[in-house]
Amino acid sequence: MNTQVQDPVSPKPMPEPARLEIRNLRRNFQGREVVSDVSLKVMPGQVTCLLGPSGCGKSTTLRMIAGVDMQDSGEIYVDGALVCDTVHRVPPEARSIGLMFQDFALFPHLSVAQNVGFGLSGTRGEKQARIEDLLEKVGLLSALKKFPHELSGGEQQRVALARALAPRPSVMLMDEPFSGLDERLKDEIRDSTLEVLKAEGAAVLLVTHEPDEAMRMADEIALMRDGRIVQQGAPYNIYNAPVDKRSAAFFSDINVIRGEVQGALVSTAFGEFLCPGHADGTPVDIVIRPQHLRIDFDRAGRGPNPTPQDGTPARGIVERSRFMGRESLVEFRMDFDGSLLRATVPSVFLPKVGTPLWLMLRRERCFVFPAL
Repeated sequence: MNTQVQDPVSPKPMPEPARLEIRNLRRNFQGREVVSDVSLKVMPGQVTCLLGPSGCGKSTTLRMIAGVDMQDSGEIYVDGALVCDTVHRVPPEARSIGLMFQDFALFPHLSVAQNVGFGLSGTRGEKQARIEDLLEKVGLLSALKKFPHELSGGEQQRVALARALAPRPSVMLMDEPFSGLDERLKDEIRDSTLEVLKAEGAAVLLVTHEPDEAMRMADEIALMRDGRIVQQGAPYNIYNAPVDKRSAAFFSDINVIRGEVQGALVSTAFGEFLCPGHADGTPVDIVIRPQHLRIDFDRAGRGPNPTPQDGTPARGIVERSRFMGRESLVEFRMDFDGSLLRATVPSVFLPKVGTPLWLMLRRERCFVFPAL
């Protein structure tokens, strides 16, 4: 009799815990809820941007995570361990969280090396090795004996980054760290900062009000408004599938065409648009970004033929055109309702005021939202 020994079923590996997790954080000031039920996770090596307009609760959320402010309810975890709820509270210095704020807060009386090494533990040799390693990563090893006043703003930013990373925090919190820098330097410094952060492997939560900064740096964006996270996901998804009109408008200029649903369709000068799920009589906004408008020439009062992709053309008269550097912006007063639509065109395209041109909407780039 043959007996067959079955291999034991291997247990599934446990999922890696989030380096940072916050659950249902709330914070009230003088009866007003400035942070309302905010939850998110940041994995090791991941950069998440908490993005939103000024006053939406971003920095308050960061302060609660850091431990310099106390939430009214909710929980904060680092590497799966509870660090703060309404009963249990680990002090800020014991949370393995690095902080970097707008003003950098370097000690003016300490050298670059002393600033980076401030608060480091270990032998003198270990501390020196860590200081030199980080200063080399941020490109300032040659400046280790200088003082903050001898550095440019971009160099001070890099020293502040090295100091925050020196104790090898599990989580790195950054509150508008590039806001005080020269616009011409920002992209370069953002890229070098991102390279260092990725090399260190900390989970990064970056607060910013600049969509371009979030798109450039983040693995994931959490879009915040009025104290809540309204949408969360990869930059591509946030940009190309906005949850509502305000989310679309936060990332770029938008054009809005108004209509009303009848039989799951909205009739416009650009043809009909499908609006499934909206009841008849519902007013809706058809949203499209300026770069997704297609421009064609007027042919003795006629435009191009309709296509499935671009729909029906509608005529407009040029009101203004401006060269913006990488693109041209053209504004049209539309014949069908007198509304103003804006289109952007790569390179130089500057039609004269009063020129009739035809516009078409890229159907796959249009968003339909209930009008508010």
